[in-house]
Amino acid sequence: MRLLRIVPDNTRFKFVRFRRFSYPFSAAYSILTLVLFLTVGLNYGIDFKGGTLIEMQAKDGKAEIAQVRSTAHGLGFGEAEVQEFGTAGDISMRFALQAGGEAAQQAVVVKAREAFSANYDFRRVETVGPRVSGELVQAGTLGVVLAIVGVLIYLWFRFEMPLAIGAILGTLHDIVLTIGFFLITQLEFNLTSIAAILTIVGYSLNETVVVFDRTRELLRRYKTMPIDELLDLSVNSTLSRTAMTATTTFLSLLALVFFGGTAIEGFALVMLFGVVVCTYSAMFVSTPVLLYMDVRFGRPESAEEKAPAATKAKAKA
Repeated sequence: MRLLRIVPDNTRFKFVRFRRFSYPFSAAYSILTLVLFLTVGLNYGIDFKGGTLIEMQAKDGKAEIAQVRSTAHGLGFGEAEVQEFGTAGDISMRFALQAGGEAAQQAVVVKAREAFSANYDFRRVETVGPRVSGELVQAGTLGVVLAIVGVLIYLWFRFEMPLAIGAILGTLHDIVLTIGFFLITQLEFNLTSIAAILTIVGYSLNETVVVFDRTRELLRRYKTMPIDELLDLSVNSTLSRTAMTATTTFLSLLALVFFGGTAIEGFALVMLFGVVVCTYSAMFVSTPVLLYMDVRFGRPESAEEKAPAATKAKAKA
C-alpha cells in the first residue's frame, strides 16, 4: 500500500525568492489592520460591551425580520440590532447595556419573551452587566498579553538570537494578521475569539519551531552552503510535514464551519484563517528574515547578494 504524499519528496522550491512579494503583502495588510483598528474598530460582543443577546427560531420556519425589528424597537430599550443568521427562521437580537444594573438587563429578557414567545422559540439568552463585561475585558486582555510574552520568552531561549528574532517576528506577524481578519470581516470579538487567537499563537509557534530546528541543524551540517540555498533546503525538507499538518487541520476546521453550528462558527472561521496564515508565515515570512540576521555572517555570499556587487564593479570599470 502506497503512502499518501501531498508534496513530492526532494522538492526544490525557491521559497526565499518570494520574499519580494510576501513582505510587501504582509506590510500592506499590517498597515490596513492598523488603519481599520483606529477608524472602524473591533466588533466587540456582549462579553466585552455588556448588554443582552437573544437568539430565536420561528416556530413556523419563517422569520419576519422587519416585524421583529419593529417590535424590538418598540420595547423601550433603545435601538436593537436584529439580523438573520444560520438556517431559515433564525434571528438574533442585541440590546445595548441598560442603565439600572442587573435588574434592568433582566427586564429586557422578560419583555422580549412576552413579545415574541408566541411565534418564536428562544434558543439562547445571554445577559452581561457592566461590571462583568469590564472584568472580562481586563482578564481577557491580560491573558492574551501574558500568553504572548510567555511564548516570546520561550522562543528567545529556544534558539540562538538570529533564529529567535525571526521566530518572534513571525509569531507577531500572525497575531497582527489575525486581528486584521476580525477587523475586515467584522466578526464578533468575544471570549471565544481570544481562545482562537491563543490557539493560533500555539499553531504558529509549532510551525516555526519545526522549520527553524531544521535550519539550525543544516547550519551546523553545511557550513559552506550559501544562506539562501540553506534556507530553501530547510523549508523544502519540512514541506511534506507542513503540508500534511495544514491539510488535516484545515479539513477538520472546514467541517466545524459547515456542521459545527453557530456557537462555534466564528471560532472555526478564525482558526481556518489562522492555519493558512501560519503556514504562509513559516515559509515566506519567518524564514526569509534570517537573510538579514547575523546567521549569515561569516558564510559565503548567495548568488543574489553577489549580483549587486558584480554590477557595481562593472560600473566602476
